Amino acid sequence: MTKLTEPSWDFYRTFLAALEHGSLSAAARELGLTQPTVGRHILALEQSVGAELFTRSQQGLLPTDAAMVLKPYAETLASTAAALLRAASGSKDKVSGTVRISASEVIGAEVLPPILAKLQAGYPDLIVELSASDTVEDLLQREADIAVRMVAPAQEALLARHIGIISLGLFAHRSYIERYGKPETVGELGRHKLIGFDRQTAYIRMMTKRYPVLEGISFSFRSDHSIALHNALRAGIGIGFLQIPLASRDPALVQLLPEIKVEIDTWIVMHENLKTSPRCRVTFDGLVMGLLDYIKENSVDNGS
Repeated sequence: MTKLTEPSWDFYRTFLAALEHGSLSAAARELGLTQPTVGRHILALEQSVGAELFTRSQQGLLPTDAAMVLKPYAETLASTAAALLRAASGSKDKVSGTVRISASEVIGAEVLPPILAKLQAGYPDLIVELSASDTVEDLLQREADIAVRMVAPAQEALLARHIGIISLGLFAHRSYIERYGKPETVGELGRHKLIGFDRQTAYIRMMTKRYPVLEGISFSFRSDHSIALHNALRAGIGIGFLQIPLASRDPALVQLLPEIKVEIDTWIVMHENLKTSPRCRVTFDGLVMGLLDYIKENSVDNGS
């Protein structure tokens, strides 16, 4: 039996870049390496694990079954290495170093920036990495240090603070209302231009179950990107859902059918092992205070 050799971490990093970008040249640009170096890394990793990881084609690098088996382990190595660097970047005596925060697209792009600006003004040596994605990152695997989540954490090793409820309502831009008027009942929504996701999600299924009249209503504008949906709403394309505190910041947005409301539980979570880390502790507390203030912006008085 052939004895496998221990591959360098650099080989795994190159392997992940090649998987993501689908070519040696693109992986080389991502990593700041030459294309021959990337090729040597892939070949060395294949020799180490005893399997071919890519087939070369006119379309680029195609991952083999062996590559897909190896992928989650390489991703775990990557997240562990990143967590190690973040831990090494901090000091036990002062607030410094890197904190990685995971949040949804909307919270990350629309809500957190002013909160983080205030936090970093108070702690200038604090470096923030923000992952704004609707994909939930695993705190136990240290893919992120702190997360803003819309579900209660189930793992016992996580330290969590319940922030409260963020409410969503139906809104339209004043320019849309000037052109098409306001729906006065839920039933009238079917005659309006609606903005929504281009795929079925748990959120959409919850909405149609709560409001059966929405079942079968078609959207005139669809996207799988939350920020694109919000910008379509602000551009006057149609009627869509928006967090009420967020909408309250824009006087051009008018809430419609206030009886239709979706309430989302909100939590801030981090691994309990990080509670003694100064940079993680102040970031956690800063997010708590900032999001509590945000939730208080829960009234909209621009519906006239």
